[in-house]
Amino acid sequence: MKAFGFLSFGHYADVPGSATRTAGDMLKQTIEIAEGADELGVNGAYVRVHHWARQAASPMPLLSAMAARTERIEVGTGVIDMRYENPFQFAEEAAALDLISDGRIALGVSRGSPETALRGYETFGFRDTEDPERGSVLAREKFEIFLRAIDGEPLAPGDPRMVGAGRYLQVEPQSPGLRDRIWWGSGSRATAEDTGRQGLNMMSSTLLTEATGVPFHELQREQIELYRAAYKEAGHTRPPRVSVSRSVFPLIDDRDRAYFGLRSEENGDQIGIIDGYRSTFGKTYAAEPDVLISQLKQDSAVMAADTLLLTIPNQLGPDYNLHVLEAFAEHVAPALGWKPNTEGPVQGDPVV
Repeated sequence: MKAFGFLSFGHYADVPGSATRTAGDMLKQTIEIAEGADELGVNGAYVRVHHWARQAASPMPLLSAMAARTERIEVGTGVIDMRYENPFQFAEEAAALDLISDGRIALGVSRGSPETALRGYETFGFRDTEDPERGSVLAREKFEIFLRAIDGEPLAPGDPRMVGAGRYLQVEPQSPGLRDRIWWGSGSRATAEDTGRQGLNMMSSTLLTEATGVPFHELQREQIELYRAAYKEAGHTRPPRVSVSRSVFPLIDDRDRAYFGLRSEENGDQIGIIDGYRSTFGKTYAAEPDVLISQLKQDSAVMAADTLLLTIPNQLGPDYNLHVLEAFAEHVAPALGWKPNTEGPVQGDPVV
Protein backbone atom coordinates (compact mmCIF):
# COMPACT_ATOMS: atom_id res chain seq x y z
CA MET A 1 0.00 0.00 0.00
CA LYS A 2 1.41 3.34 -1.08
CA ALA A 3 -1.64 5.58 -0.90
CA PHE A 4 -5.06 5.92 0.68
CA GLY A 5 -8.18 7.91 0.02
CA PHE A 6 -11.74 8.17 1.27
CA LEU A 7 -14.79 6.72 -0.45
CA SER A 8 -18.13 8.37 0.34
CA PHE A 9 -21.47 6.79 -0.48
CA GLY A 10 -23.03 10.24 -0.14
CA HIS A 11 -25.98 9.25 2.03
CA TYR A 12 -28.38 11.98 3.13
CA ALA A 13 -31.61 11.81 5.12
CA ASP A 14 -33.57 14.07 7.45
CA VAL A 15 -33.33 11.71 10.42
CA PRO A 16 -32.09 12.12 14.03
CA GLY A 17 -28.31 11.90 14.34
CA SER A 18 -27.58 12.78 10.73
CA ALA A 19 -25.40 15.80 9.97
CA THR A 20 -26.29 15.39 6.30
CA ARG A 21 -30.01 16.08 5.95
CA THR A 22 -30.29 17.17 2.32
CA ALA A 23 -28.63 16.62 -1.05
CA GLY A 24 -27.16 20.10 -0.75
CA ASP A 25 -25.63 19.19 2.61
CA MET A 26 -24.10 16.06 1.12
CA LEU A 27 -22.57 17.80 -1.88
CA LYS A 28 -21.11 20.73 0.06
CA GLN A 29 -19.82 18.51 2.87
CA THR A 30 -18.13 16.16 0.41
CA ILE A 31 -16.27 19.13 -1.06
CA GLU A 32 -15.32 20.22 2.47
CA ILE A 33 -13.99 16.76 3.31
CA ALA A 34 -11.98 16.71 0.08
CA GLU A 35 -10.43 20.08 0.92
CA GLY A 36 -9.49 18.95 4.42
CA ALA A 37 -8.18 15.62 3.17
CA ASP A 38 -6.00 17.38 0.59
CA GLU A 39 -4.38 19.38 3.38
CA LEU A 40 -3.82 16.21 5.44
CA GLY A 41 -1.89 14.63 2.57
CA VAL A 42 -4.59 12.08 1.75
CA ASN A 43 -4.12 10.82 -1.82
CA GLY A 44 -7.67 10.40 -3.06
CA ALA A 45 -11.27 11.60 -2.72
CA TYR A 46 -13.79 9.23 -4.30
CA VAL A 47 -17.57 9.05 -4.43
CA ARG A 48 -19.97 6.19 -5.02
CA VAL A 49 -22.65 6.60 -7.70
CA HIS A 50 -26.16 5.27 -7.01
CA HIS A 51 -29.28 6.27 -8.94
CA TRP A 52 -32.85 6.35 -7.57
CA ALA A 53 -31.63 6.72 -3.98
CA ARG A 54 -30.73 9.44 -1.48
CA GLN A 55 -27.07 9.07 -2.23
CA ALA A 56 -24.48 10.63 -4.54
CA ALA A 57 -25.79 10.20 -8.10
CA SER A 58 -24.41 12.68 -10.65
CA PRO A 59 -20.66 12.77 -9.98
CA MET A 60 -19.20 15.12 -12.60
CA PRO A 61 -20.34 18.44 -11.09
CA LEU A 62 -19.20 17.27 -7.65
CA LEU A 63 -15.81 16.05 -8.86
CA SER A 64 -15.27 19.28 -10.81
CA ALA A 65 -15.92 21.34 -7.68
CA MET A 66 -13.63 19.09 -5.63
CA ALA A 67 -10.87 19.40 -8.21
CA ALA A 68 -11.22 23.17 -8.40
CA ARG A 69 -11.00 23.55 -4.61
CA THR A 70 -7.99 21.27 -4.07
CA GLU A 71 -4.37 21.15 -5.22
CA ARG A 72 -2.94 17.64 -5.02
CA ILE A 73 -5.61 15.09 -4.14
CA GLU A 74 -6.91 12.68 -6.80
CA VAL A 75 -10.68 12.84 -7.35
CA GLY A 76 -12.70 9.96 -8.69
CA THR A 77 -15.58 7.53 -8.55
CA GLY A 78 -16.19 4.05 -7.30
CA VAL A 79 -18.06 3.46 -9.58
CA ILE A 80 -20.05 5.07 -12.41
CA ASP A 81 -22.75 2.71 -13.71
CA MET A 82 -22.27 2.60 -17.49
CA ARG A 83 -25.84 1.37 -18.03
CA TYR A 84 -27.01 4.92 -17.33
CA GLU A 85 -24.45 6.80 -19.40
CA ASN A 86 -24.43 8.24 -22.89
CA PRO A 87 -20.85 7.24 -23.80
CA PHE A 88 -20.22 10.30 -25.97
CA GLN A 89 -21.43 12.81 -23.39
CA PHE A 90 -19.52 10.93 -20.71
CA ALA A 91 -16.37 11.13 -22.87
CA GLU A 92 -16.78 14.91 -23.15
CA GLU A 93 -17.33 15.32 -19.41
CA ALA A 94 -14.44 13.02 -18.47
CA ALA A 95 -12.02 14.93 -20.69
CA ALA A 96 -13.20 18.27 -19.32
CA LEU A 97 -12.78 17.05 -15.74
CA ASP A 98 -9.32 15.69 -16.55
CA LEU A 99 -8.28 19.07 -17.97
CA ILE A 100 -9.73 21.02 -15.03
CA SER A 101 -7.89 18.80 -12.54
CA ASP A 102 -4.59 18.63 -14.47
CA GLY A 103 -4.92 14.86 -14.66
CA ARG A 104 -5.82 14.30 -10.99
CA ILE A 105 -8.66 11.88 -11.68
CA ALA A 106 -9.42 8.20 -11.15
CA LEU A 107 -12.72 7.42 -12.85
CA GLY A 108 -13.98 4.02 -11.80
CA VAL A 109 -16.71 2.58 -14.02
CA SER A 110 -18.51 -0.76 -14.31
CA ARG A 111 -21.91 -2.31 -14.77
CA GLY A 112 -22.86 -0.95 -11.36
CA SER A 113 -24.38 -2.49 -8.26
CA PRO A 114 -27.92 -3.64 -7.38
CA GLU A 115 -30.33 -0.72 -7.09
CA THR A 116 -33.75 0.14 -5.71
CA ALA A 117 -35.26 0.79 -9.14
CA LEU A 118 -36.32 -2.09 -11.34
CA ARG A 119 -34.06 -1.77 -14.40
CA GLY A 120 -33.79 1.93 -13.70
CA TYR A 121 -31.54 2.45 -16.72
CA GLU A 122 -34.55 1.76 -18.94
CA THR A 123 -36.30 4.79 -17.43
CA PHE A 124 -33.21 6.78 -18.44
CA GLY A 125 -33.90 5.65 -22.00
CA PHE A 126 -31.47 2.74 -22.34
CA ARG A 127 -32.41 -0.91 -22.96
CA ASP A 128 -30.36 -4.11 -23.07
CA THR A 129 -31.98 -6.57 -25.47
CA GLU A 130 -29.42 -9.33 -24.78
CA ASP A 131 -29.31 -9.10 -20.99
CA PRO A 132 -32.51 -7.26 -19.95
CA GLU A 133 -32.35 -8.12 -16.25
CA ARG A 134 -28.77 -7.05 -15.47
CA GLY A 135 -27.77 -4.82 -18.37
CA SER A 136 -24.24 -6.25 -18.47
CA VAL A 137 -24.02 -6.36 -22.27
CA LEU A 138 -25.30 -2.79 -22.52
CA ALA A 139 -22.69 -1.58 -20.02
CA ARG A 140 -19.83 -3.26 -21.89
CA GLU A 141 -20.95 -1.97 -25.29
CA LYS A 142 -21.20 1.59 -23.99
CA PHE A 143 -17.84 1.34 -22.28
CA GLU A 144 -16.16 0.23 -25.51
CA ILE A 145 -17.60 3.26 -27.31
CA PHE A 146 -16.48 5.52 -24.45
CA LEU A 147 -12.90 4.23 -24.73
CA ARG A 148 -12.87 4.77 -28.50
CA ALA A 149 -14.16 8.31 -27.98
CA ILE A 150 -11.57 9.33 -25.37
CA ASP A 151 -8.85 7.80 -27.55
CA GLY A 152 -9.75 10.34 -30.22
CA GLU A 153 -11.20 7.97 -32.79
CA PRO A 154 -13.28 9.86 -35.39
CA LEU A 155 -16.81 8.51 -34.88
CA ALA A 156 -19.31 11.09 -36.17
CA PRO A 157 -19.76 11.73 -39.91
CA GLY A 158 -19.01 15.37 -40.63
CA ASP A 159 -21.23 17.69 -42.64
CA PRO A 160 -19.44 17.88 -46.02
CA ARG A 161 -20.58 21.50 -46.43
CA MET A 162 -18.61 22.42 -43.31
CA VAL A 163 -15.69 20.00 -43.03
CA GLY A 164 -15.34 18.43 -46.46
CA ALA A 165 -16.49 15.17 -47.96
CA GLY A 166 -15.84 11.86 -46.19
CA ARG A 167 -14.49 13.32 -42.99
CA TYR A 168 -15.35 11.91 -39.55
CA LEU A 169 -15.09 13.91 -36.34
CA GLN A 170 -13.79 13.08 -32.89
CA VAL A 171 -15.36 14.01 -29.56
CA GLU A 172 -14.06 17.26 -28.09
CA PRO A 173 -12.39 18.12 -25.84
CA GLN A 174 -9.63 15.53 -25.89
CA SER A 175 -7.34 15.10 -22.88
CA PRO A 176 -4.07 13.26 -23.63
CA GLY A 177 -3.49 10.24 -21.40
CA LEU A 178 -7.06 10.12 -20.11
CA ARG A 179 -7.33 6.36 -20.71
CA ASP A 180 -4.51 5.85 -18.19
CA ARG A 181 -6.80 7.30 -15.51
CA ILE A 182 -9.79 5.05 -16.21
CA TRP A 183 -10.51 2.16 -13.82
CA TRP A 184 -12.87 -0.81 -14.11
CA GLY A 185 -14.67 -1.96 -10.98
CA SER A 186 -14.03 -5.72 -10.94
CA GLY A 187 -16.15 -8.00 -8.78
CA SER A 188 -14.75 -11.36 -9.87
CA ARG A 189 -11.62 -13.08 -11.08
CA ALA A 190 -12.95 -13.22 -14.65
CA THR A 191 -13.59 -9.46 -14.82
CA ALA A 192 -10.19 -8.83 -13.21
CA GLU A 193 -8.47 -10.71 -16.02
CA ASP A 194 -10.51 -8.90 -18.66
CA THR A 195 -9.59 -5.56 -17.08
CA GLY A 196 -5.92 -6.48 -17.25
CA ARG A 197 -6.15 -7.49 -20.91
CA GLN A 198 -7.68 -4.09 -21.72
CA GLY A 199 -4.83 -2.26 -19.99
CA LEU A 200 -7.09 -0.46 -17.54
CA ASN A 201 -6.59 0.18 -13.84
CA MET A 202 -8.60 -2.00 -11.45
CA MET A 203 -10.85 -1.18 -8.50
CA SER A 204 -11.97 -3.94 -6.16
CA SER A 205 -14.43 -3.15 -3.38
CA THR A 206 -15.56 -4.73 -0.10
CA LEU A 207 -17.77 -7.11 -2.09
CA LEU A 208 -16.81 -9.86 -4.53
CA THR A 209 -19.46 -11.76 -6.49
CA GLU A 210 -17.68 -15.04 -5.72
CA ALA A 211 -17.43 -17.34 -2.71
CA THR A 212 -14.82 -20.12 -2.85
CA GLY A 213 -14.37 -20.80 0.85
CA VAL A 214 -11.15 -18.81 1.26
CA PRO A 215 -10.99 -15.58 3.30
CA PHE A 216 -12.09 -12.42 1.50
CA HIS A 217 -8.63 -10.86 1.41
CA GLU A 218 -7.11 -14.00 -0.11
CA LEU A 219 -9.82 -14.17 -2.78
CA GLN A 220 -9.20 -10.50 -3.55
CA ARG A 221 -5.42 -11.00 -3.61
CA GLU A 222 -5.93 -13.81 -6.14
CA GLN A 223 -8.04 -11.38 -8.20
CA ILE A 224 -5.18 -8.83 -8.15
CA GLU A 225 -2.61 -11.43 -9.19
CA LEU A 226 -4.78 -12.62 -12.10
CA TYR A 227 -5.30 -9.01 -13.17
CA ARG A 228 -1.58 -8.23 -13.18
CA ALA A 229 -0.72 -11.44 -15.02
CA ALA A 230 -3.29 -10.70 -17.73
CA TYR A 231 -2.07 -7.10 -17.98
CA LYS A 232 1.51 -8.25 -18.55
CA GLU A 233 0.53 -11.05 -20.95
CA ALA A 234 -1.39 -8.55 -23.09
CA GLY A 235 1.84 -6.56 -23.55
CA HIS A 236 0.96 -3.47 -21.53
CA THR A 237 3.95 -1.72 -19.98
CA ARG A 238 2.56 1.30 -18.08
CA PRO A 239 2.63 0.61 -14.31
CA PRO A 240 -1.02 -0.26 -13.59
CA ARG A 241 -2.95 1.03 -10.60
CA VAL A 242 -4.93 -1.22 -8.24
CA SER A 243 -7.20 -0.14 -5.40
CA VAL A 244 -9.17 -2.04 -2.77
CA SER A 245 -11.82 -0.71 -0.38
CA ARG A 246 -12.11 -1.34 3.35
CA SER A 247 -14.02 0.00 6.33
CA VAL A 248 -11.28 0.98 8.79
CA PHE A 249 -11.77 2.99 11.99
CA PRO A 250 -8.91 3.78 14.38
CA LEU A 251 -10.26 3.90 17.94
CA ILE A 252 -8.57 7.02 19.30
CA ASP A 253 -11.11 8.71 21.57
CA ASP A 254 -14.49 8.17 23.22
CA ARG A 255 -16.38 9.19 20.06
CA ASP A 256 -14.66 6.49 18.07
CA ARG A 257 -15.42 3.87 20.68
CA ALA A 258 -19.05 4.97 20.93
CA TYR A 259 -19.55 4.83 17.17
CA PHE A 260 -17.43 1.81 16.25
CA GLY A 261 -16.22 0.08 19.41
CA LEU A 262 -18.60 -2.84 18.95
CA ARG A 263 -17.33 -3.29 15.40
CA SER A 264 -13.98 -4.35 16.86
CA GLU A 265 -15.70 -7.55 17.97
CA GLU A 266 -16.86 -8.31 14.40
CA ASN A 267 -13.93 -10.22 13.01
CA GLY A 268 -15.18 -12.24 10.08
CA ASP A 269 -16.20 -12.09 6.46
CA GLN A 270 -19.81 -12.65 5.45
CA ILE A 271 -21.40 -14.70 2.67
CA GLY A 272 -24.63 -13.61 0.99
CA ILE A 273 -26.53 -13.41 -2.29
CA ILE A 274 -26.17 -10.22 -4.33
CA ASP A 275 -27.79 -9.83 -7.74
CA GLY A 276 -28.22 -13.59 -7.94
CA TYR A 277 -24.57 -14.39 -7.15
CA ARG A 278 -23.22 -16.05 -4.02
CA SER A 279 -20.91 -13.29 -2.81
CA THR A 280 -18.25 -12.56 -0.20
CA PHE A 281 -18.33 -9.39 1.92
CA GLY A 282 -15.20 -8.11 3.62
CA LYS A 283 -15.11 -7.40 7.33
CA THR A 284 -14.92 -4.05 9.12
CA TYR A 285 -11.70 -3.12 10.92
CA ALA A 286 -12.15 -1.10 14.12
CA ALA A 287 -9.43 -1.17 16.78
CA GLU A 288 -6.62 0.76 18.41
CA PRO A 289 -3.94 1.84 15.92
CA ASP A 290 -1.34 -0.78 16.83
CA VAL A 291 -3.93 -3.54 16.40
CA LEU A 292 -5.07 -2.09 13.08
CA ILE A 293 -1.51 -2.02 11.79
CA SER A 294 -1.10 -5.69 12.60
CA GLN A 295 -4.47 -6.64 11.09
CA LEU A 296 -3.97 -4.68 7.88
CA LYS A 297 -0.45 -6.04 7.37
CA GLN A 298 -2.04 -9.49 7.40
CA ASP A 299 -4.63 -8.40 4.82
CA SER A 300 -2.88 -9.66 1.69
CA ALA A 301 -5.03 -7.65 -0.72
CA VAL A 302 -4.47 -4.35 1.10
CA MET A 303 -0.74 -4.92 0.99
CA ALA A 304 -0.82 -5.97 -2.68
CA ALA A 305 -2.75 -2.91 -3.88
CA ASP A 306 -1.14 0.49 -4.34
CA THR A 307 -4.20 2.35 -3.01
CA LEU A 308 -6.60 1.72 -0.12
CA LEU A 309 -10.02 3.40 -0.21
CA LEU A 310 -11.51 3.97 3.25
CA THR A 311 -15.31 3.99 3.29
CA ILE A 312 -16.45 6.86 5.49
CA PRO A 313 -19.67 7.44 7.44
CA ASN A 314 -20.47 10.69 5.66
CA GLN A 315 -23.65 11.36 7.68
CA LEU A 316 -21.51 11.94 10.76
CA GLY A 317 -20.34 15.18 9.17
CA PRO A 318 -17.05 16.67 7.88
CA ASP A 319 -15.41 17.25 11.27
CA TYR A 320 -15.72 13.65 12.38
CA ASN A 321 -14.77 12.20 9.01
CA LEU A 322 -11.67 14.37 8.82
CA HIS A 323 -10.84 13.16 12.34
CA VAL A 324 -10.99 9.56 11.06
CA LEU A 325 -8.75 10.36 8.09
CA GLU A 326 -6.28 12.27 10.24
CA ALA A 327 -6.12 9.42 12.77
CA PHE A 328 -5.43 6.90 10.01
CA ALA A 329 -2.81 9.18 8.41
CA GLU A 330 -1.04 9.84 11.71
CA HIS A 331 -1.24 6.52 13.52
CA VAL A 332 -1.72 3.74 10.95
CA ALA A 333 -0.84 4.58 7.33
CA PRO A 334 2.91 5.29 7.77
CA ALA A 335 3.47 1.76 9.08
CA LEU A 336 1.82 0.34 5.94
CA GLY A 337 4.06 2.20 3.47
CA TRP A 338 1.96 5.32 2.89
CA LYS A 339 3.40 8.29 1.00
CA PRO A 340 1.37 11.54 1.37
CA ASN A 341 0.20 13.53 -1.64
CA THR A 342 2.97 16.09 -1.07
CA GLU A 343 5.38 13.48 -2.49
CA GLY A 344 3.66 13.53 -5.87
CA PRO A 345 1.05 11.51 -7.78
CA VAL A 346 0.53 7.87 -6.88
CA GLN A 347 2.44 5.41 -9.05
CA GLY A 348 1.39 1.84 -9.72
CA ASP A 349 3.73 -1.11 -9.32
CA PRO A 350 6.01 -1.76 -12.31
CA VAL A 351 5.13 -4.60 -14.66
CA VAL A 352 7.48 -7.48 -13.79
